[in-house]
Amino acid sequence: MTNNSVGNTGRMLWAALRALLVLTVVCGVLYPLAVTVLAQVAFHDKANGSEIKDASGKVVGSELIGQTYDLPLQDGQEQAAPDLKWFQPRPSNGLGANSVNTRYKLILSGATNRSGDNPELIQWVKDAKAAVVKDNSTPGWKVKPSDVPADAVTSSGSGLDPHISPEYAKLQVHRVAEKNHLTVAQVDRLVADHTDDRTLGFIGEPRVNVLQLNIALKSLVTDEN
Repeated sequence: MTNNSVGNTGRMLWAALRALLVLTVVCGVLYPLAVTVLAQVAFHDKANGSEIKDASGKVVGSELIGQTYDLPLQDGQEQAAPDLKWFQPRPSNGLGANSVNTRYKLILSGATNRSGDNPELIQWVKDAKAAVVKDNSTPGWKVKPSDVPADAVTSSGSGLDPHISPEYAKLQVHRVAEKNHLTVAQVDRLVADHTDDRTLGFIGEPRVNVLQLNIALKSLVTDEN
Protein backbone atom coordinates (compact mmCIF):
# COMPACT_ATOMS: atom_id res chain seq x y z
CA MET A 1 0.00 0.00 0.00
CA THR A 2 2.84 2.37 0.86
CA ASN A 3 4.59 1.70 -2.47
CA ASN A 4 1.33 2.33 -4.41
CA SER A 5 0.76 5.60 -2.54
CA VAL A 6 4.31 6.80 -3.25
CA GLY A 7 3.97 5.75 -6.90
CA ASN A 8 0.66 7.59 -7.33
CA THR A 9 2.11 10.70 -5.74
CA GLY A 10 5.11 10.53 -8.02
CA ARG A 11 2.93 10.19 -11.14
CA MET A 12 0.77 13.13 -10.06
CA LEU A 13 3.81 15.30 -9.43
CA TRP A 14 5.31 14.36 -12.81
CA ALA A 15 2.00 15.10 -14.57
CA ALA A 16 1.77 18.45 -12.78
CA LEU A 17 5.34 19.28 -13.72
CA ARG A 18 4.71 18.42 -17.38
CA ALA A 19 1.56 20.57 -17.39
CA LEU A 20 3.54 23.43 -15.84
CA LEU A 21 6.28 23.14 -18.46
CA VAL A 22 3.80 22.95 -21.37
CA LEU A 23 1.73 25.90 -20.12
CA THR A 24 4.90 27.91 -19.46
CA VAL A 25 6.11 27.36 -23.02
CA VAL A 26 2.68 27.99 -24.60
CA CYS A 27 1.51 30.93 -22.46
CA GLY A 28 4.87 32.40 -21.50
CA VAL A 29 6.80 32.02 -24.75
CA LEU A 30 4.80 31.01 -27.82
CA TYR A 31 1.69 33.15 -27.25
CA PRO A 32 3.57 36.40 -26.39
CA LEU A 33 5.91 35.77 -29.32
CA ALA A 34 3.00 35.23 -31.72
CA VAL A 35 1.21 38.36 -30.51
CA THR A 36 4.41 40.40 -30.78
CA VAL A 37 5.10 39.22 -34.33
CA LEU A 38 1.51 39.85 -35.39
CA ALA A 39 1.54 43.32 -33.85
CA GLN A 40 4.83 44.25 -35.50
CA VAL A 41 3.69 43.00 -38.91
CA ALA A 42 0.07 44.17 -38.94
CA PHE A 43 0.12 47.11 -36.51
CA HIS A 44 3.75 48.23 -36.43
CA ASP A 45 3.02 51.91 -35.76
CA LYS A 46 0.52 51.33 -32.95
CA ALA A 47 2.57 48.51 -31.39
CA ASN A 48 5.53 50.88 -31.01
CA GLY A 49 3.60 53.65 -29.30
CA SER A 50 2.27 55.60 -32.29
CA GLU A 51 5.53 57.52 -32.48
CA ILE A 52 5.74 60.82 -34.34
CA LYS A 53 8.95 61.79 -36.14
CA ASP A 54 10.04 65.22 -37.29
CA ALA A 55 11.37 66.09 -40.73
CA SER A 56 14.81 64.71 -39.82
CA GLY A 57 13.38 61.35 -38.79
CA LYS A 58 13.92 61.91 -35.06
CA VAL A 59 11.20 60.61 -32.74
CA VAL A 60 9.75 63.65 -30.95
CA GLY A 61 6.72 62.17 -29.23
CA SER A 62 3.58 60.09 -29.57
CA GLU A 63 0.34 61.02 -31.28
CA LEU A 64 -1.46 59.62 -28.21
CA ILE A 65 0.24 61.67 -25.47
CA GLY A 66 0.27 65.46 -25.20
CA GLN A 67 3.30 67.46 -24.19
CA THR A 68 4.22 71.02 -23.21
CA TYR A 69 5.91 73.69 -25.33
CA ASP A 70 7.54 75.88 -22.71
CA LEU A 71 10.47 78.21 -22.30
CA PRO A 72 13.36 77.02 -20.09
CA LEU A 73 12.51 77.17 -16.40
CA GLN A 74 13.97 80.30 -14.81
CA ASP A 75 15.34 80.67 -11.30
CA GLY A 76 12.51 81.18 -8.85
CA GLN A 77 9.85 79.83 -11.20
CA GLU A 78 7.72 76.90 -10.11
CA GLN A 79 6.27 76.47 -13.59
CA ALA A 80 7.87 77.39 -16.90
CA ALA A 81 6.18 80.00 -19.08
CA PRO A 82 4.72 78.83 -22.40
CA ASP A 83 6.82 79.40 -25.51
CA LEU A 84 4.32 81.44 -27.50
CA LYS A 85 5.89 80.80 -30.89
CA TRP A 86 4.31 77.32 -30.74
CA PHE A 87 0.71 76.20 -30.66
CA GLN A 88 -0.17 75.42 -27.07
CA PRO A 89 -2.08 72.34 -25.83
CA ARG A 90 -4.96 72.41 -23.41
CA PRO A 91 -4.02 72.90 -19.75
CA SER A 92 -2.67 69.81 -18.02
CA ASN A 93 -1.91 70.99 -14.51
CA GLY A 94 -5.47 70.78 -13.25
CA LEU A 95 -5.49 74.58 -13.65
CA GLY A 96 -3.84 74.75 -10.26
CA ALA A 97 -1.65 72.89 -7.78
CA ASN A 98 -2.63 69.25 -8.02
CA SER A 99 -0.82 66.15 -6.74
CA VAL A 100 -2.62 63.99 -9.30
CA ASN A 101 -2.01 65.88 -12.51
CA THR A 102 1.63 66.66 -13.27
CA ARG A 103 1.51 68.47 -16.65
CA TYR A 104 1.85 65.70 -19.21
CA LYS A 105 4.20 63.65 -17.06
CA LEU A 106 3.39 59.96 -17.26
CA ILE A 107 4.08 59.12 -13.61
CA LEU A 108 0.63 60.36 -12.63
CA SER A 109 -2.30 61.65 -14.63
CA GLY A 110 -5.86 62.67 -13.94
CA ALA A 111 -8.38 65.46 -13.80
CA THR A 112 -9.06 68.03 -11.10
CA ASN A 113 -11.97 66.03 -9.62
CA ARG A 114 -13.70 69.25 -8.61
CA SER A 115 -17.36 70.00 -9.21
CA GLY A 116 -18.45 72.61 -11.72
CA ASP A 117 -19.53 75.00 -8.96
CA ASN A 118 -16.34 74.66 -6.92
CA PRO A 119 -15.10 78.23 -6.19
CA GLU A 120 -11.46 77.23 -6.61
CA LEU A 121 -12.10 75.65 -10.03
CA ILE A 122 -14.14 78.66 -11.13
CA GLN A 123 -11.26 80.98 -10.23
CA TRP A 124 -8.75 78.74 -12.06
CA VAL A 125 -10.89 78.88 -15.19
CA LYS A 126 -11.23 82.66 -14.96
CA ASP A 127 -7.45 83.05 -14.56
CA ALA A 128 -6.79 80.64 -17.43
CA LYS A 129 -9.22 82.52 -19.71
CA ALA A 130 -7.54 85.83 -18.90
CA ALA A 131 -4.16 84.31 -19.75
CA VAL A 132 -5.45 82.94 -23.06
CA VAL A 133 -6.87 86.34 -24.00
CA LYS A 134 -3.62 88.11 -23.07
CA ASP A 135 -1.25 85.62 -24.70
CA ASN A 136 -3.14 85.35 -27.98
CA SER A 137 -3.98 89.01 -28.56
CA THR A 138 -1.73 90.83 -31.02
CA PRO A 139 -1.47 94.52 -31.93
CA GLY A 140 -3.73 93.92 -34.92
CA TRP A 141 -6.08 91.33 -33.46
CA LYS A 142 -7.79 91.25 -30.10
CA VAL A 143 -9.14 88.07 -28.54
CA LYS A 144 -12.46 88.46 -26.76
CA PRO A 145 -13.26 86.35 -23.68
CA SER A 146 -16.30 84.99 -25.50
CA ASP A 147 -13.98 83.62 -28.22
CA VAL A 148 -12.16 81.29 -25.79
CA PRO A 149 -13.35 77.66 -26.14
CA ALA A 150 -13.75 75.36 -23.16
CA ASP A 151 -10.74 73.16 -23.98
CA ALA A 152 -8.46 76.22 -23.77
CA VAL A 153 -9.19 76.61 -20.05
CA THR A 154 -9.88 73.05 -18.85
CA SER A 155 -7.77 69.92 -18.66
CA SER A 156 -8.96 66.59 -20.03
CA GLY A 157 -10.01 63.66 -17.87
CA SER A 158 -6.58 62.05 -18.23
CA GLY A 159 -4.60 65.28 -18.40
CA LEU A 160 -2.70 63.77 -21.34
CA ASP A 161 -4.93 64.78 -24.28
CA PRO A 162 -2.74 65.39 -27.37
CA HIS A 163 -5.53 67.23 -29.22
CA ILE A 164 -7.17 70.62 -29.11
CA SER A 165 -10.32 71.78 -30.83
CA PRO A 166 -10.08 73.53 -34.22
CA GLU A 167 -11.55 76.59 -32.49
CA TYR A 168 -8.67 76.75 -30.01
CA ALA A 169 -6.11 76.19 -32.77
CA LYS A 170 -7.62 79.02 -34.86
CA LEU A 171 -7.63 81.32 -31.84
CA GLN A 172 -3.83 80.91 -31.67
CA VAL A 173 -3.19 81.58 -35.38
CA HIS A 174 -2.53 85.33 -35.18
CA ARG A 175 -0.12 84.99 -32.26
CA VAL A 176 1.80 82.11 -33.89
CA ALA A 177 1.99 84.00 -37.19
CA GLU A 178 3.37 87.11 -35.50
CA LYS A 179 5.93 85.25 -33.38
CA ASN A 180 7.25 83.31 -36.38
CA HIS A 181 7.06 86.14 -38.94
CA LEU A 182 4.53 84.28 -41.07
CA THR A 183 1.29 85.44 -42.61
CA VAL A 184 -2.00 84.64 -40.95
CA ALA A 185 -3.07 82.87 -44.15
CA GLN A 186 -0.04 80.55 -43.99
CA VAL A 187 -0.69 79.52 -40.40
CA ASP A 188 -4.43 79.26 -40.94
CA ARG A 189 -3.77 76.84 -43.79
CA LEU A 190 -1.59 74.72 -41.48
CA VAL A 191 -4.46 74.41 -39.02
CA ALA A 192 -6.90 73.45 -41.76
CA ASP A 193 -4.50 70.83 -43.14
CA HIS A 194 -4.05 69.25 -39.69
CA THR A 195 -7.68 69.22 -38.58
CA ASP A 196 -9.05 65.68 -38.33
CA ASP A 197 -12.78 65.13 -38.83
CA ARG A 198 -14.99 62.95 -36.65
CA THR A 199 -14.03 59.27 -36.74
CA LEU A 200 -16.20 57.49 -39.32
CA GLY A 201 -18.00 60.78 -39.76
CA PHE A 202 -19.96 60.66 -36.50
CA ILE A 203 -17.74 59.55 -33.58
CA GLY A 204 -16.17 62.25 -31.42
CA GLU A 205 -15.44 65.81 -32.50
CA PRO A 206 -13.10 67.45 -35.03
CA ARG A 207 -9.65 67.78 -33.49
CA VAL A 208 -6.10 68.96 -34.08
CA ASN A 209 -3.02 67.05 -32.92
CA VAL A 210 -0.81 69.76 -31.42
CA LEU A 211 2.50 67.94 -31.89
CA GLN A 212 1.86 67.20 -35.56
CA LEU A 213 0.77 70.80 -36.08
CA ASN A 214 3.93 72.16 -34.43
CA ILE A 215 6.14 69.87 -36.52
CA ALA A 216 4.49 71.26 -39.65
CA LEU A 217 4.93 74.79 -38.27
CA LYS A 218 8.65 74.19 -37.67
CA SER A 219 9.08 72.92 -41.25
CA LEU A 220 7.26 75.97 -42.62
CA VAL A 221 9.42 78.37 -40.58
CA THR A 222 12.58 76.58 -41.72
CA ASP A 223 11.50 76.76 -45.37
CA GLU A 224 10.67 80.46 -45.06
CA ASN A 225 14.08 81.21 -43.58
